[in-house]
Amino acid sequence: MSSYKITLEAEPDGGDIAALEQGLTAFNAAHLDGEVPDYLLITIRNAEGKLLGGLLGATYVKWLQVQVVWMEDALRGGGYGSQLMALAEQEALRRGCSNAFVETFSFQALPFYERCGYKIFSGLPDFPPGGTRYALTKELG
Repeated sequence: MSSYKITLEAEPDGGDIAALEQGLTAFNAAHLDGEVPDYLLITIRNAEGKLLGGLLGATYVKWLQVQVVWMEDALRGGGYGSQLMALAEQEALRRGCSNAFVETFSFQALPFYERCGYKIFSGLPDFPPGGTRYALTKELG
């Protein structure tokens, strides 16, 4: 009989994290006709090329999943977020997606996503303590 060691990794190795993600992606692909996430990155840069913000997401199983939207405070309220979302949604449509999904905390960008047409489908109270974590979707097209 084999024995295995289970360890809490206090300082996880990036390679181990990637291996776990790749393992799950491969498992899922075996059940989804080989489909894997197709990432997209939209950036905002200044004239010198410095990254000031952007959007990271993926299209997967006919869905756009918006994973990160961030920009420096000086850019907030200037319409850049709406442009990021519109570009991501256009690309998702081009890739054959019909829906989009995003999560946000109550202290982050809930009103912004709602202005972009996203609807809350769940809220997890007290995550973070005293706040709520929301999940939102939008039909594209």
